[in-house]
Amino acid sequence: MKGAGVGDFGAFEPGTDLSGYARELIRMHDAVIAGGRSPLRPRPLVARSWSRVLAAGLVPDRPRARSMLAVDDVERRRRESSLTAVIEDLTQALSDIADTASQLMLVVADAEGVILWRHGSVKVRHRADTLGFREGARWTEDAVGTNAIGTALAEANPVQLFSGEHFEQFQHPWFCTAAPIHDPRTGTLLGIVDISGPALALHPAVTALVSTGVRLAEAQLWRHHQTRLDRLRSAAGPALAGLSGPALVVDDNGWVAQAVGVGATHRVAVPRPDHPITVPGLGLCTAEQLADGWLIRPDSGSRLTRLELDLSGPPTLRALGGESAWCCALSARHAEILLLLHLHGRQGMTVGRLSEALFGDADHAVAVRAEISRLRRTLGSVVASRPYRIAESASLTVAFGSVERLADCDFIRHSAGPGLRALCR
Repeated sequence: MKGAGVGDFGAFEPGTDLSGYARELIRMHDAVIAGGRSPLRPRPLVARSWSRVLAAGLVPDRPRARSMLAVDDVERRRRESSLTAVIEDLTQALSDIADTASQLMLVVADAEGVILWRHGSVKVRHRADTLGFREGARWTEDAVGTNAIGTALAEANPVQLFSGEHFEQFQHPWFCTAAPIHDPRTGTLLGIVDISGPALALHPAVTALVSTGVRLAEAQLWRHHQTRLDRLRSAAGPALAGLSGPALVVDDNGWVAQAVGVGATHRVAVPRPDHPITVPGLGLCTAEQLADGWLIRPDSGSRLTRLELDLSGPPTLRALGGESAWCCALSARHAEILLLLHLHGRQGMTVGRLSEALFGDADHAVAVRAEISRLRRTLGSVVASRPYRIAESASLTVAFGSVERLADCDFIRHSAGPGLRALCR
């Protein structure tokens, strides 16, 4: 008899005697749940799920009452779900295995395990109804025990369950195969695709079909995303036409629809009003809301940008004032450069003096220019040139912890070059 030792996604191996294997799994289920011994042990995924379900207080032969959402609530969840945009394509693509001549059923649930759509023959849907496996039901582990939808949510992975691997005895005549769908733009879990049916109708190809359905749904979601960016690019044309200087048009998730005067970038930090963000090649920027997105532009310098270099721990640079929570981790070298420029004030430093301060000689001009270039890709106009200095549009303060002197902070003692240590004495 095959079946033992299969992976978490596949509940059985091709060629398995499904009827015999189902009987073995049911005997295993009854023995293990009762605390007895069984020659067949549950797969690790199944054992983990049973432990969670038992801890939740479920009993295998007394299922909890199925609570159903009202029709209006199901319709609202459908409207609010991103999967609405792909459910028709998904249904059509899998219709060959979930049509009126089949014993299989396609089910799509949201990220909370609530079933929103079903597609399959009247006969198989009627059998599912007897289990409460219908639109509006919540099929999480704590509600209905071990099942592919709820266990895929709990494990954050594809799951196939067969017969006695289900916790509830009433689900033993059933199989289910499910996998999570994620938003390709954000990585957010959107829901679960599931193919279910009578246990003896299970075919090895079902796992591949579910995987195909997930890939199709995520590819379609990405195409819809590209279409939305195209519309945003067109709508932002008038706003860009009246601007001089670099700018980006992005959607609410920071995906770039249009870039003007700046090297290609795919995504920036999620914009928020009155919240500075940093963009490679532009430095500190402000975000202005458009009808369907955001206009991102470098800080004009019309107001003073207040920054704090925090050396009390790992070096960080943060913006101060207003509602800003912008914060940027810095390498030790970049923190050292900013501190040197701060200590030299408006007179700034030439590349030669920076080389001497950082490396002890003037022979590292190329390395200095490379570090300044990398720093300006993060901070943009905060660092002015010829000579290098903190720009007049920025005000920089330094926090160095509980010590009384800057020279005594750990950063200066352990990370600073010879020139900076001498300057801080």
